[in-house]
Amino acid sequence: MNAFITVTREQALAEARVLDAEQAAGRLRSPLHGIPIALKDNIDTAGVRTTAASAVYDDRVPKEDAEVVRRLAAAGAISIGKLNLHEFANGGTSATSYFGPVRNPWDLRRNPGGSSGGSAAAVSAGLCYGALGTDTGGSIRTPASWCGIVGLKPTYGLVSIRGIIPLTLSLDHCGPMTRTVEDAAMMLHAMAGYDRLDIASVTHAKEDYLAALQQPVSALRVGIPRAPFFDHLDEDVAKAVEEALRVLAKLTRSQKDVMLPSTRETSLPGEMYAYHEEMYKRAATRYMIPTRNNLKRGAEAKASDYVRARWALELLRRTIDDSFQEIDVVALPTRRRSPRTVDDARKREESEKVRNPELENTQAFNAYGIPAISVPCGFTRDGMPVGLMLAGPRFSEGRLLSLAAAYQKATEWHTRRPPLQPDTPVPALAPTEGER
Repeated sequence: MNAFITVTREQALAEARVLDAEQAAGRLRSPLHGIPIALKDNIDTAGVRTTAASAVYDDRVPKEDAEVVRRLAAAGAISIGKLNLHEFANGGTSATSYFGPVRNPWDLRRNPGGSSGGSAAAVSAGLCYGALGTDTGGSIRTPASWCGIVGLKPTYGLVSIRGIIPLTLSLDHCGPMTRTVEDAAMMLHAMAGYDRLDIASVTHAKEDYLAALQQPVSALRVGIPRAPFFDHLDEDVAKAVEEALRVLAKLTRSQKDVMLPSTRETSLPGEMYAYHEEMYKRAATRYMIPTRNNLKRGAEAKASDYVRARWALELLRRTIDDSFQEIDVVALPTRRRSPRTVDDARKREESEKVRNPELENTQAFNAYGIPAISVPCGFTRDGMPVGLMLAGPRFSEGRLLSLAAAYQKATEWHTRRPPLQPDTPVPALAPTEGER
């Protein structure tokens, strides 16, 4: 699957010996004590290279851990390595990586989604119990959907992003990717909390997300934002999601169609370029072609466009909870279609041909800044997973986790495992135009 860039075997075993000794002495740090996890390789780790899947950072070794890494280690989690991703988290397939594309464990010809593709593939295939992903436009929830796992994007600012290589800092989130909702709650409980040195961090009272799983869901009112999120669905996706809505209807109080506000005016041109400016000027050719093209467009962005978009974003986030006055959560497809093959994804991304933007459902929730979780809700006729997304107002993680857990208890989709075997052949990659 090419899920890992770096495996920290000796460091992980050394940490495990320390935690074994603590356990033998009757000291357990948390439910994560001794649990193997892995980290997306745009998240800093002290003494372990952090590349963002780019030649630009192929030998970069941070001196400090990201805040989320420090918190998970303090809870007893053991990192076994750094996971492959779409270069600098700047894409939705994980096919564009200096270390080669990530492959979907359900079908090695297909991409796993991005940008946290290595995280989703590793969790799905059982290489770790949980992983960290980052999400700027859907980069936790898309690969969670396409790899058949759980992916949670928390409220903006609830989880520190200090020490994470930014894509668009105003939209960047960090969250857990796991096989069950309970595991996601365990990880979130350790990760969440105010970080004074993180300019995105917000204060919020400490919550027990494991206890929140026990909340009753029978009184919840579910909104269905059909327009535009249900437009142009693949037939198999539509079928799986409608069946999931029928299950939710039995678990909750009511369902009604709703509208969510437009995010059309909240694009933030130039914010990615602000981080990369000096490196791009010095060594543009070290970036892969799709990332280079995006940075070139960012360099041409106008400051006035950015300021207007930032104003619109701030107003949207101040008012988004108004959409939940008559409902408690919304439910919708995580993605509208199944993933392309790795070959098709690479060809599209390296092409100079102008294409219409693809319809997708995840990005709006980064602009809203509200929590959203993707859970497995079925499969296509080709055997590819389908995801259901649940979202709620700011800081409603407990509510979402309880409903997602109730849905998992009522279904069995999350128990299925990819059909990988040791002798499963890896398809050869067709050369792209740039490689030819």
